[in-house]
Amino acid sequence: MASAQEVRRRIATAIYPVANLVTAQGPGGALRQVLEIAIDGYGRMPSAKTAAARHLQRRAGSVDDAITSIIDHHVGLASAQGFVTNIGGLAALPVAIPANITGVAIVQVRMVAAIAHLRGYDLNDHRVRTALVMCLMGGEQIAKHIVEGTLPTSPMAVATAPIFDPELDRLVADEVLADLAARIGGKNVALAIVKRIPLMGGGVSAIMDGIATYQIGRYATGELLRRRALVIN
Repeated sequence: MASAQEVRRRIATAIYPVANLVTAQGPGGALRQVLEIAIDGYGRMPSAKTAAARHLQRRAGSVDDAITSIIDHHVGLASAQGFVTNIGGLAALPVAIPANITGVAIVQVRMVAAIAHLRGYDLNDHRVRTALVMCLMGGEQIAKHIVEGTLPTSPMAVATAPIFDPELDRLVADEVLADLAARIGGKNVALAIVKRIPLMGGGVSAIMDGIATYQIGRYATGELLRRRALVIN
């Protein structure tokens, strides 16, 4: 098993080349690139399907156990990338925010995609990809958006809709990036309190990113119900 230092190095390698996508390509283009990296893999980071297959094999073919394992694994990855991007008070600098948003999104989308794959969803389906991104908002935010009318329905309904809705896809990209930015902004307030304590900022960020990733993983598990017999490839 790779050491914590090795995990941080791998995650950092995947994060920084795409950290400027958020500002360079706008919400839709940036999030689509993040989605592709998370699902298809990047560098030494395996694809979501490969990750799903490995966890399923380790759990003797139990989908439920594999999903639990996937969530636990990605909570660790989210904590590691949070430490990398925030150590030394970097979270207080505006330039660090895109890197953190990108890192969190890659880890969380990959986790949700692996869960969806184990539940029998086609990760190449644009409807499914929209649903995966929606899951990053979490259950409370999605329910709030539905009540307010800013989102029409749930990720499950989007993933199984009769047709792909490009306008909804763009709306979801805007809302998810706004939610991630707000989350990072709130985290920065907490980090500002402890930024004078050596290494404390990275530790707080790791905990917060880990908790958020766990909550999203549990939400996706309950939301993306099994569709059909699983075929691992």
